[in-house]
Amino acid sequence: MKQVVVQYMMVVALIVGAYFLGVYKTKTEFLEKGGGNTVAQGTQQGTPQKPTTVDMKKIKGLFDGKHITLGKANAKLIFTEISDPSCPFCHIAGGLHPELNNTSTQFKMKADGGTYEAPVPEIKKLVEEGKASFVFLYAPGHGSGEMGTQAMYCAYEQGKFWEAHDKLMTKAGYDLLNNVVKNDLAQANKVVELMGNVLDGKKLQTCLESKKYANQPAEDTTFVQSLGFGATPTFFVNETVVEGAQSWSAFKAKVEAIL
Repeated sequence: MKQVVVQYMMVVALIVGAYFLGVYKTKTEFLEKGGGNTVAQGTQQGTPQKPTTVDMKKIKGLFDGKHITLGKANAKLIFTEISDPSCPFCHIAGGLHPELNNTSTQFKMKADGGTYEAPVPEIKKLVEEGKASFVFLYAPGHGSGEMGTQAMYCAYEQGKFWEAHDKLMTKAGYDLLNNVVKNDLAQANKVVELMGNVLDGKKLQTCLESKKYANQPAEDTTFVQSLGFGATPTFFVNETVVEGAQSWSAFKAKVEAIL
């Protein structure tokens, strides 16, 4: 009887071990491929093929004062970032969360001995140099980024979009949004605390509690889906699509051809 019990326990242990090994392997392979999280867009059979370009007229229409845009609509080069501050692949592309980048050989950054160049810092640099304009749009790739997105809209009011963006794209921001805030307005003060002194905390708190931008994440998502996209992150270099957390090398030639 004792032997039967031992054998049974060994079988159970092997099954459980195989399950967790499979989960780990799947997660690692997915990370290595640079896949993003997608917004549901109907059934698999009925999902149309994603377009390879976007309508620049629609993108330029976002420079209406109601969306997060930097620069001018008539710029020679316009970057669009579709992102979710709670999404791991968005953090990888952001380059401010090395603890996450370094979990994969593909995404290990140059500063840490790898080959990956995060695209967002390079995009930010070109925008701040006045060589490019920028659009930020939210899509729920991971699902806990709505409060963070509202905070970015509030920060944008203060002329501090990048400051808020960069705080949220750190490990501290990731852990806060995914493990503490979870889109709960009652936790708005925690987001304010994360920002430290880079924003006017009182204005940010008031903005969040007023729910001024409560509908903005859904509006952004609807627009993104109307373009035929939903994966996070997705970038547009003018009308050209660069999907997933690809290295800056996937952008560089496109950017240089435009500039």
